[in-house]
Amino acid sequence: MSTVEEVKILSKTFKGGIHPDYNKERTFARAIERLPASDKVIIPLRQHIGAACEPLVRKGDYVKLGQPIGESDASISCPVHASISGTVKAVEPRWNQNGTRELSVVIENDFEDRRFEECFPREKDMKRLSPEDIVDGARRYGIVGMGGAGFPLHAKLRAAIDSKVDTLIINGAECEPYVTCDHRAMIEYPRYIVGGILLIMRCLGLDGAILAIEKNKPDAINSMKITSEDTGITVAELETKYPQGGEKQLVYALTGREIPPGKLPTDIGCAVFNVDTCASLFRGFDTGLPLYQRVVTVSGDAVKKPKNLLTRIGTPYETLFEYCGGFEKEPYKIICGGPMMGLAQHSLEIPVVKNTSALLAFAEGNETIEENPICIRCGKCSRVCPMRLMPNYIFLYGSRGDLRECEKLNATDCIECGCCSYICPGKMHLVQAIRMVKGKLNRR
Repeated sequence: MSTVEEVKILSKTFKGGIHPDYNKERTFARAIERLPASDKVIIPLRQHIGAACEPLVRKGDYVKLGQPIGESDASISCPVHASISGTVKAVEPRWNQNGTRELSVVIENDFEDRRFEECFPREKDMKRLSPEDIVDGARRYGIVGMGGAGFPLHAKLRAAIDSKVDTLIINGAECEPYVTCDHRAMIEYPRYIVGGILLIMRCLGLDGAILAIEKNKPDAINSMKITSEDTGITVAELETKYPQGGEKQLVYALTGREIPPGKLPTDIGCAVFNVDTCASLFRGFDTGLPLYQRVVTVSGDAVKKPKNLLTRIGTPYETLFEYCGGFEKEPYKIICGGPMMGLAQHSLEIPVVKNTSALLAFAEGNETIEENPICIRCGKCSRVCPMRLMPNYIFLYGSRGDLRECEKLNATDCIECGCCSYICPGKMHLVQAIRMVKGKLNRR
């Protein structure tokens, strides 16, 4: 069965899921604005899954825009580059968005944006690039997955080549509430996205790809259909449901294939990439510059003027909020990412990294915390779980320390989407509990 035939006959949805208030109206019609470079950037040497980079610079060094400042020989790693030109003021541990202190390079901006002379030359003819050229470029440009955990693109491409995948899926679903960075990217620079998709098609030896977009983004759908005409790229309109953008849910919705527990899309012949990851790949070959900036949605009811900002990697959160007019209300919680799967932050000095899709600030009253949550055995958590798990029982056995039963219930398959906690009438802290169980299982 061809890719196009699959897109036509399947329901384009998945089992379970929820329909939260999406609150995208705050920013979905706001064009991307270029955030002026800040006085300093803080660039962590690990912005990806895998081994951290070793610093290539030290305090007092002068660096240029696009210059490598961190590198690793590990197969699962990704180089890190300077996002401005200026003087290195420190190489020291700094707080990162995941709550850890990562070795980081602090650069003071000279506002000259002097370009590193040894960046790749611009590629004038993309059609002459070989698969090896594309994989090598993905590494040299420091590109990681822009929509999720930040898996190095070169390693993901290599795995897809070795697995001989037959279906390429591009994720433009963007199902998290409030987040609109991918939505705006598909409207404002569809040429880069299509160019990146074509590079990945060439790399994997495929004649077609499926670009998946939820139906609540008709302007993005129209933009991508026009730009991808006669390219072999099929735009699939997905039902609007959270977490439609989850990798396993996306694969099932478009192909009917289920990814077995503990397996990856490549194990069933599929490869999934985010739209902005594709754009970053094309932009690297087109400009010769590495991944040094990305679009970040800044929103939430505590933000005075929500926006979508093209932001340099390493820019402190404080700079983005100030550019959006500051806080209209005293923020009760600041989240990096979407409200369902994002991480609460404790400081505005934490920097934007390669997979920072959004910064959300919420005033008090948006979150209802139950001091004594109780399970009423309604089963709603199991009905909405997109992984078809039993969150209430994982919670029960986890609270008793019975990791063996948690393992039998496939607790490690939880994608931490938050559907169970969102729907629970007893206000159970299900996701947090399952996350702790997963951590204990992984440490055994």
